[in-house]
Amino acid sequence: MSVNIKVQQAGDALASQYGTRQLYSLDERLMPVDLDEAYLIQREFQRHISEEQGAVAGYKLAYTTEALQNTVGASDPVLGLILEDNILHSPTTLTAADYVQLALECEVGVRLGADLSAAGAPYDRGRVSEAVDSLCTAFEVVDIRRTPGMDPKVQFITGVAANIFNAGVVLGDPVASWRDLDLQAAYGSMTINGEMVGDGHGSDVMGHPLEPLAWLANKLAEQGLGLSAGMVIITGSIVSPKPVKPGDTASIMIEGLGGAEVNIV
Repeated sequence: MSVNIKVQQAGDALASQYGTRQLYSLDERLMPVDLDEAYLIQREFQRHISEEQGAVAGYKLAYTTEALQNTVGASDPVLGLILEDNILHSPTTLTAADYVQLALECEVGVRLGADLSAAGAPYDRGRVSEAVDSLCTAFEVVDIRRTPGMDPKVQFITGVAANIFNAGVVLGDPVASWRDLDLQAAYGSMTINGEMVGDGHGSDVMGHPLEPLAWLANKLAEQGLGLSAGMVIITGSIVSPKPVKPGDTASIMIEGLGGAEVNIV
């Protein structure tokens, strides 16, 4: 089986599982051999989904802490795609029945004001910061479809191929004066129905919330891709995924960036 056919068939399989609300899994013959192949499958999978949910309009980062990477034998973060129709704005309402297992994370959201082209690599935090138009507090919306009992490393690479379960973002109000903030020290938290369910600081995400953006720009450059002005990037969990159910109200805040709210029906 050639790689192209394998990637196509794996993407088709994940798209079918998505459409029929199944947990994600791949036959052994379709399992990505490494992260590079997982990203090819991810693109093919999202190509199908984008027919209904819009073009690629941004990216998400995951496994941005060394502790999480160690659990699956990874040495770097991983990336996923965000589709245009899945970029929402706070306050908003999500319908739990639209997902298999709906969960929310608290992250720093980035809106780019300038391109970060592949030709401009390598990037560091200072250079990517120059391209940032605004920051905001952001929910990542995730639809957790892990198959129970799967080997953690197999589960991890399957998850990358399956776009790391991203189902969209909910953005708070943009903050253009973010350069005045100490993003490393910024405190963030999430409450569900008024009860604290998790908190952390900007430094929890690779030491600074914009370090993942530099990593992303460089990783995409390796793939011959760039980031475009207007794209939205969420940079990794300050609060890890928290499941929600109908009747819940979730709120997040990040010091200096304000808050966001989601109601679940």
